[in-house]
This record gives sequence, structure tokens and C-alpha cells, in this order.
Amino acid sequence: MSGAFLPIVEEFYSLQGEGFHTGKAAYFLRVGGCDVGCHWCDEKRSWDAEAWEMSDVEKIAHRAAQHPAKAVVVTGGEPLMWNLDFLCQLFDSYGIKKFLETSGAYPLSGTWDWICLSPKKHTPPLCDLIDAANELKIIIETEEDFTWAEEQAALVSPACKLWLQPEWGHSKKMMPTMVDYILAHPRWSISLQSHKYMRIP
Repeated sequence: MSGAFLPIVEEFYSLQGEGFHTGKAAYFLRVGGCDVGCHWCDEKRSWDAEAWEMSDVEKIAHRAAQHPAKAVVVTGGEPLMWNLDFLCQLFDSYGIKKFLETSGAYPLSGTWDWICLSPKKHTPPLCDLIDAANELKIIIETEEDFTWAEEQAALVSPACKLWLQPEWGHSKKMMPTMVDYILAHPRWSISLQSHKYMRIP
């Protein structure tokens, strides 16, 4: 795969709602295709790559460059199902910083300024993604997920930022437990899906 065309679900300019870069403006690129299959995924429409038109990445990069924030968040789906080398080269040519959101289930392609690794229990991340992660974001649905979070935190670099994020459908139930957990384990921070509270994309 040359990566000259990608199945694109949507593109939009908004604020990052989660993790380390919460509140910062960026151009978002949602790539179609995912076989990780999280039952609580709020973007299940992105799973079937064949449902989306293959788009010219040169045009994508040009559109991204038209926005004031020279930053792009590539998310999915699972974007690393595709070769992202060429896409990153194009963003570099426009001076655009590149942020990747991935489960880590596929080999790393592209060069990135920031990688957010959000691994899932049923499809553990590959070693190259663990080593490259700038932040680790674990979705918390039940108390058992704290154990998974600690297992993954033991694998990433000591410099990697650690985030616990409540699964949206269980956030009210789990929030008190998460607050108590982070108070007792302060190397973790809490990540909220603030874009949902702000009612923005």
C-alpha cells in the first residue's frame, strides 16, 4: 500500500477533547477500518473501511493546511491498518504537527510528533507502539480495568503520560471510584471526553 489514498470517514476542525492536548485546536482526520471491535466504541460506523470513499491524501493535507492551527489528529477506526508514511510526509511539507490516536494493534507507520496509545485488552499493543507512546490512555468501564491500566503502564517509557478515561456510558457510575484511585495513585491523571460536554465534534 502506497498510502496515496485512504478511506476517510470525516474531516473537521475542532478542539482536542481528550488526553494531554485537551482544549487545543487541531484538524481531525478519521480514517475508516477497524477490527479491534470495542463494544463501547462510539464510532462503530468507522469499522467498515469499504463503506468509505478512498480519498487523495494530497488533497487532505492541503485542506488541513488551510486552518490556523498547524496540527492534525489522525484517528479512527484504527488508522495504523493503513500505511501512513506518505500522509505524514505531506503534513511535514506544510509544517503541520502530527498527532496519532491508536490502539497499537498494528505496526507503526509514519513519523509522529505525538502518539496517544489506547490499548484494548482483547488486542494488546505491539512492542513498537509501546516504546513510541507519548501518552497512555486507558478506558475505564469497570474496576477490573485498573489492573489492566497498571499492566500497560509498566510497559511504557517512564516519560509517557498516564491517563485514565471513563467509558462514556459508565462515567457517572465510575467517576467517584476513578477519583479515589487517582488520589491514591497520583502518577495517573484523569481524561474526560470534554468535546461531548462542549457539544462539539
